Amino acid sequence: MLELNAVSARIAGIPVLRGISARFDAGGTIAVVGRNGAGKTTLLRLIMGFVPLLQGNAAFDGRDLATVPARDRVRLGIGYAPEDRVMFPTFSVEENLRFPCEVIGLSRRDVDDRLAQTLDIVPELKPMLPRSGAALSGGQGKMAALGRAIMAGERLVLLDEPFQGLAPVLAQQYSASLQRLIAARPRSCVVITESNRSLLGDVPTRTLVLERGELSQEAAPA
Repeated sequence: MLELNAVSARIAGIPVLRGISARFDAGGTIAVVGRNGAGKTTLLRLIMGFVPLLQGNAAFDGRDLATVPARDRVRLGIGYAPEDRVMFPTFSVEENLRFPCEVIGLSRRDVDDRLAQTLDIVPELKPMLPRSGAALSGGQGKMAALGRAIMAGERLVLLDEPFQGLAPVLAQQYSASLQRLIAARPRSCVVITESNRSLLGDVPTRTLVLERGELSQEAAPA
């Protein structure tokens, strides 16, 4: 599905990713674990096209992502939940969820179907649907960002530090939603970054360690 070959990137002239090579296959749940500043967010932003590729190649189903503008990557079936959530404050939660699918021109029926499945996966979103994006707590915003990523990410879902700052109850709900997502879409790939491996429980099927911009050997789940 997604293949990175000797990928490097810089931010403000400083090397952040250094020759990363990895493959993320359909049906996998991969954790990318590393301390703050290791390059986890930059890795996801590079996949989404928000950080320019300095060297190497990133391909999705064999298609060079360098040929796909950032605004079009959702059309490939890639969904992204950034660490800071980024909800449109003047939209309702439902409008935030629908937005990426409407932008790529899906029919109303298809968007309705995706919303129904997303609410089955993240049922905590149902009472939030009419609320403003600006009225959500930090934890609720993370749940809404997960829902939006699921709406867009039919093939690949990228989640950046989703458990950081979540209260224990919300963390349990988030983990249960991930398990439902994996069961509902067994051919999708889910990539989760975290600085603390223990927060992930038994969600990942595979764990990679990112340190100083380099991916080290695969680590066994704790």
